[in-house]
Amino acid sequence: MVLPIIAYGDPILRKKTALIEQDYPHLTELIENMFDTMYDSNGVGLAAPQIGKSIRMFVVDCRPFAEDEDNDEEKETLENFKKIFINPKKIETFGDDWKFTEGCLSIPNIHEDVTRPDGITLTYLDENFVEHTESFTGLPARVIQHEYDHLDGKLFIDYLSSFKKKLISNKLKNISKGNISVHYKMKFPS
Repeated sequence: MVLPIIAYGDPILRKKTALIEQDYPHLTELIENMFDTMYDSNGVGLAAPQIGKSIRMFVVDCRPFAEDEDNDEEKETLENFKKIFINPKKIETFGDDWKFTEGCLSIPNIHEDVTRPDGITLTYLDENFVEHTESFTGLPARVIQHEYDHLDGKLFIDYLSSFKKKLISNKLKNISKGNISVHYKMKFPS
């Protein structure tokens, strides 16, 4: 089931999320709904706060990035990178910082360059509550870092300079008031 995406301005996007237990109600259905919602809105990642759940979980599917990749090995990695992250905990970030244009389903029609490290190592539980410790690099690491930030109440626009934030301030106000047009369902702050 496709759920509405919570729009910028809703306080849930700024809250630190809570750990979840294996007996979390309807978890399998929630994960399916998150993927359905992400695909419906043409996203590559979606964090639980973006659908109104203040829990430590996000989903990622990097397949859309594979279309633009020339390197066969990297293309295959991206095509097969679909994961669920429950209760993730960042161990470290590593590698060179690099700029990449990011956007966010909760902040539609705004895309800005954000600098992040090339890699991240974290522990997380999968959908079966099996614990993993893994390192990720490149675009998967970028998406993971973006979604991980959502679990701590941080948005990609927080990385922008004061000048850039001032330039987009009217767009952000319009989003929070629902004065935008998007092709997917959204829920605006009341």
